[in-house]
Amino acid sequence: MLSRGAASGWALRGAARAGVQQRPPPFRGLHASPRTRSVMPSWVIDRYGHNDVLRFTRNMVFPIIHFPNEVIIKVHAASLNPIDLRMRSGYGATALNMKRDPLKLKSEDTEFPLTLGRDVSGVVMECGLGVSYFKPGDEVWAAIPPWKQGTLSEFVVASGNEVSFKPKCLSHTEAASLPYVGLTAWSAVNQVGGLNQSNCRGKRVLILGASGGVGTFAVQLVKAWGAHVTAVCSHDASTLMKKLGADDVIDYKSGNLEEQLKTLPLFDFILDNVGGSTEKWALDLLKKWSGATYVTLVTPFLINMDRLGVADGMLQTGVTVGSKTVKHLLKGVHYRWAFFMASGPSLDEIAELVDSGKVCL
Repeated sequence: MLSRGAASGWALRGAARAGVQQRPPPFRGLHASPRTRSVMPSWVIDRYGHNDVLRFTRNMVFPIIHFPNEVIIKVHAASLNPIDLRMRSGYGATALNMKRDPLKLKSEDTEFPLTLGRDVSGVVMECGLGVSYFKPGDEVWAAIPPWKQGTLSEFVVASGNEVSFKPKCLSHTEAASLPYVGLTAWSAVNQVGGLNQSNCRGKRVLILGASGGVGTFAVQLVKAWGAHVTAVCSHDASTLMKKLGADDVIDYKSGNLEEQLKTLPLFDFILDNVGGSTEKWALDLLKKWSGATYVTLVTPFLINMDRLGVADGMLQTGVTVGSKTVKHLLKGVHYRWAFFMASGPSLDEIAELVDSGKVCL
């Protein structure tokens, strides 16, 4: 198997494709050429609002490969996440539109019609000239970044480095429930929080909001790496938390949560999926001057840009995160923000955990 690091697709990301025509491989009688397939079924929105803005169309423009490292995936299953519901209402539109067209080169100054949906499990239909890690017919899964057209369509285009082979033990329907929440948790715990299989054993980890999609994955992830896990959730989810491996389960409705947690030994790492008032006291639960880290997934970044515009929003965000980082660093703990990050290599590792039975749905 050719490794991602050796795959020529990664090295050719910036290569030009102009003037080169690749014969599309046969796949279930379908062809990617715009001459033979120009439209497809899709759920789209033409403006921001509530559920009434959703529209089903059979005439969405068929995706095409623009860069040599891209692939077209036939969607077998897709799923919705809270981010999709918020995007339907316009959340993050300012920042996402800037990412979609940073140089304002597009002739039409609109993101519509916009297809929502981040998760996909399906089969590769066509590969760009620089992709050698995948081939047509491969079963794959991915989480598509929110500035790209989403997965509630018959086909979707993705960068090869956003795609991974689907876990063998999961159906497409099962697999489509995991990439976005899995990668969000992975980003917070591993890429931002610095935890991994080699340094996590024995660490005390607190997960606030443990019964949501990100929380349930994070509980299993750090437990698989050998951590002692304390999960905060409602009483209804306590049985699930124990089943997923949590060592201690705290019902936030049974009393003052802060006081309940203060009775426990201090923590090495806190993942906050809740935000709000929890941030005011949660960092006091960390071990001081030991490298302990608090990571929150509830940040004002996109809201600031929607409310203040790109320049002022980025400035306000920088001031906020900078001041909080310094404030808590002086107290002996690390304060960080985390976001979803699309990553095929991370999905490779998640797929191994799923196939080995260390992470379940």
